[in-house]
Amino acid sequence: MDHVSTVAVLGTGIMGAPMARNLCAAGLDVRAWNRTREKAQALSDSGVEVADRPGDAVGGADAVVTMLADGPAVERVMTDDGALAAMDDGAVWIQTSTVGVKALGRLSVLAARGGVGFVDAPVLGTRQPAEAGELIVLAAGEERLRGRCQPVFDAIGSQTRWLDGAGTATRFKLVLNSWIVGLVETLAETIGLARALDIEPAAFLSAIEGGPLDCGYAQTKGSAMAEESFEPPSFPLRLAAKDARLVLEAAREAGLSLPLVRATSSQFERAIERGHADEDLAAAYWASRPVTGSTTV
Repeated sequence: MDHVSTVAVLGTGIMGAPMARNLCAAGLDVRAWNRTREKAQALSDSGVEVADRPGDAVGGADAVVTMLADGPAVERVMTDDGALAAMDDGAVWIQTSTVGVKALGRLSVLAARGGVGFVDAPVLGTRQPAEAGELIVLAAGEERLRGRCQPVFDAIGSQTRWLDGAGTATRFKLVLNSWIVGLVETLAETIGLARALDIEPAAFLSAIEGGPLDCGYAQTKGSAMAEESFEPPSFPLRLAAKDARLVLEAAREAGLSLPLVRATSSQFERAIERGHADEDLAAAYWASRPVTGSTTV
C-alpha cells in the first residue's frame, strides 16, 4: 500500500510543529501529540487534531513520524507510552529525530518486533526551513516503503536523498552534523577574537561575504553572534550539544579520534553551564567570551 492519507506526528517542538502544519497543508489528515499538550494545542488552528496520548495519535494512521529530542525520548514514547503497540500492522514508522547510531539500532529492532515498517529519515535544517517545508530528508529503508513515505517527505522537505543500507541515513546525518558544529564553534571563536582585538565582527563578516571563505551559516550565525542576539532559537544549543556527543560516540565506535569535535563539545557544554542551553546554537559564542571580571578569552 503506497497510499497515505493519515499521518501522526509525535513531538511538536521547534521542528515537529511546522512539519505537522506542512503535512496538513499538503492535504493529509494529521494528528499530533506532545508530552506538554500546550505546545501542540496551537496546531489545531491549522487543522491538526491534537491527541492526549501517543496511542490516540497513531491508531489508524498510515504513517507515524517521530521528531523528539533524542533516542531515549523516542524509545520511551514508542514503548512505555504505547505508541508502537497502537500502530496498525500496515503503517510505516518514519524516524526523523537525530538519535545516533546505537539508538537507531535499538529503534529498528523495536520496529521489527512490532511488525511495522521502519524508515531511518533524519532531516537537515532548522526552524526556518522546517516552517517553509524546505528540509533536506536523508532516508534509508526498504524499497517497498519508499512510495508510502514520499508524500510525507514532499510535504516537509525540498529534497529527499534516498540512501542504501540500514542506518545509512543516520550515519550520513552525523557526518553533516560534525561539519556544522565545528563550523559554529570556529565562527564563535573568530567573532570572540575579533572583539578581543577591537575589530568589529560585522567587518569580518563583510570581508568574507560573497567570496570563497563565505557560507550561509557564517553570515546568519555570525550576525547573531555579532549582535549577541540568540532568540528565538532556530535550533537550541542543548540539542546541538547532544548532536556533538552523538558524533563523538559514533567516532569512538569506528575507532576514530576527533579532537576538534571533542573540543567543540566541551565549549558547547561550557556555554550551557553559563545558562544558554535554550538559546540558539550560535550562543556557543558565550563560551569564548570572558566571564565578568576576567580578561581571559
